[in-house]
Amino acid sequence: MSFTATFFQTAALGNFPVLPFVRAAVGVSALAGLAMFFKPLLTGIARALIMVVHPRLSKDEQASRRLMRDAQLFKRMINASQGPSDAAELRAMSARD
Repeated sequence: MSFTATFFQTAALGNFPVLPFVRAAVGVSALAGLAMFFKPLLTGIARALIMVVHPRLSKDEQASRRLMRDAQLFKRMINASQGPSDAAELRAMSARD
C-alpha cells in the first residue's frame, strides 16, 4: 500500500487532522520551486557576500605569493637534499626565475 493511501485511511478512521499536513507539504513544495527558480540569483548574491568578506588578491599579490611559496619550497628541498650536488642544482633551479 502506498503512503498516500495509508495516510488518508488513517485520517478517515481516526480523529486525525489532514489539512495541516497537506498545507505544510504545499508550502514546502512551493518554497522548493521558488528556490529552484531563483537559484542563479541566490548563487550570485552568495558569491557577492563571499567577495565582501574575502576579496580576491590582485595579480601582483598572487605573483608575489607564488614566488614566496616557490622560494620556501626550494629552501625545504635544499635542506632535505642528500649531497652538495643536489643543493647546487636546486639553487640553480631557484635562480632561473
